[in-house]
Amino acid sequence: MASVGNQAPDFTATIVAEEDGTMVLSDRLSDEAPIVLVFFPGPFTPTCTDELTAFQDDLDTYNEIGATIYAVHTDTPKSLEVFRDQSGIEFSLLSDTARNVVDAYDVRCDFEQYGLIGVPDRAVFVIDSTGKITYKWIADDISQEPDYELIKEAVRNSI
Repeated sequence: MASVGNQAPDFTATIVAEEDGTMVLSDRLSDEAPIVLVFFPGPFTPTCTDELTAFQDDLDTYNEIGATIYAVHTDTPKSLEVFRDQSGIEFSLLSDTARNVVDAYDVRCDFEQYGLIGVPDRAVFVIDSTGKITYKWIADDISQEPDYELIKEAVRNSI
């Protein structure tokens, strides 16, 4: 289970960034941790755009700390590439079309009222260099954004 104090589930996902490729979490820990995994339910929606833009606005702070942000969704790499470009997001997005990552982190949800089935709930995990989850937040409501200051504090405490 993906809980604070437990080892983060390892995964492989497709990276959507300046240079696309494949990401294996365990291969990235030593160079990129703390890692902030941001699960978001709907690209091109106002709340998700606001959320990822807030992380983008704080990207310099995360870079200064030495943290790496990855945002995870179940859309195709091409769709996420368009969303990333239109939103001005510079950090990498991860395409999880097989839903292996959302299942491993237990954040798969159906928001039938919005027509979203099998998408990630809005959630944030911070993972330290040993692979331990040091912070976990899952939204109580799809429209709720995380406390960005608490996340930055958790990242600082994960070094």
